[in-house]
Amino acid sequence: MRVGEADVAYQVFGEGELTFVGLPGIVSNLEVGWEDPELRRFMTGIASFARYVIYDKRGQGMSDPDAGVPTLDDRVGDLEAVLDAVGAEQVALGGVSEGGSTAAMFAATYPERVSHLIMYGSFAWIDPALGDAFFPRWAEAWGTPETLTVRAMVPSKAGDPNFLRWVNRLERQSTTPGGLLACWRWIREMDLRPVLDSIQCPTLVMHRTGDRVVPVEYGRYLAEHIPGARMEELEGDTHPPGWGDFETVLSLMEQFMTGHQSIASQSERVLSTVLFTDIVDSTARAAALGDSAWRRLLDQHDEISRSTVADCRGRLVKGTGDGMLATFDAPVRGLRCAETMRSALSDAGIAIRAGVHTGEVELRGDDVAGIGVHIAARVAALAGSGELLASRTVKDLVAGSDYAFESRGMHSLKGVPDKWELLAVS
Repeated sequence: MRVGEADVAYQVFGEGELTFVGLPGIVSNLEVGWEDPELRRFMTGIASFARYVIYDKRGQGMSDPDAGVPTLDDRVGDLEAVLDAVGAEQVALGGVSEGGSTAAMFAATYPERVSHLIMYGSFAWIDPALGDAFFPRWAEAWGTPETLTVRAMVPSKAGDPNFLRWVNRLERQSTTPGGLLACWRWIREMDLRPVLDSIQCPTLVMHRTGDRVVPVEYGRYLAEHIPGARMEELEGDTHPPGWGDFETVLSLMEQFMTGHQSIASQSERVLSTVLFTDIVDSTARAAALGDSAWRRLLDQHDEISRSTVADCRGRLVKGTGDGMLATFDAPVRGLRCAETMRSALSDAGIAIRAGVHTGEVELRGDDVAGIGVHIAARVAALAGSGELLASRTVKDLVAGSDYAFESRGMHSLKGVPDKWELLAVS
């Protein structure tokens, strides 16, 4: 789409009476964004209850790369042009980080075109000292394995090499290091505090309390100064909404914009056996091997893990960077998978630890959550090198099998009530 002298790329997908327009944070690329499975689930989740419109700002991603950093007037004009192009008279707007600033300005300027406003991890202004200390270091490592994006914005993914490779590709396909610094210079000068009390539409402000990039105090300021705004403080330290507990974000968005939560977005609870594994001393091993050799070892680990889970009729939920999470419909299959994997990886020179627990889990799309998952993760974390630990629940459910168990005593598991007996499996 041509807007003045610049091309602006946009995309429309999903169905629904409501049109939701998402404004990205500091960088974006429409095409590369779909390549990350977790972000893809977040975007398709929005499209399950709304017609979803997304676009790249001019100067970034698939939009005109030579358009430079747009002013606030440019941003508001581009958003208006996108709405006209998709035939939307009135929309719900959602802005992430700096995208929230454009969404707020548009809502105040064109109140008749905005039914709802959502601001996530956003701000009306920001202390220059925060960015002056961070952005030069960020730009220096932009698009490389040393990038600060993962550690600062999605810390939970810091050990995931596949996610790092995707982030590096997104960075390189979104803007240059110079473009990133130019964006910061615009953010540094921007101040929307005088505009906030002019926003008339229902407004939802969401912010994770441990956000390392934009502290939660900035979200609280928005909620306090936008008339009638509702504040939702979420647990976690992930800055963008599409990772971490994104299901909660989706649920809050749907309830806020439509007044209800669809059956499709609600979690389904089932009994499942959960297996967690990870490579012993992975950080030291990676440092000793070097990047190339470590990536080859991880590829070998992932292939053995995938094939073993499939052979044991389990479901590989996801990789965890240096390990994996899988579920099984019977505890014996989970134990068999862990033992087979431990042996096969040991033959390949890879020592793992593993933990198994059977309990109730929540099915959330392709992912799983809930107390059963937390317990399995805590059990695995307590296992020694080459050890398979199980909860007492697993032992009781496989009574009469050929498995032998040796008690490792009672343990307090972080975030889990009561004490749990853990047992080594042989």
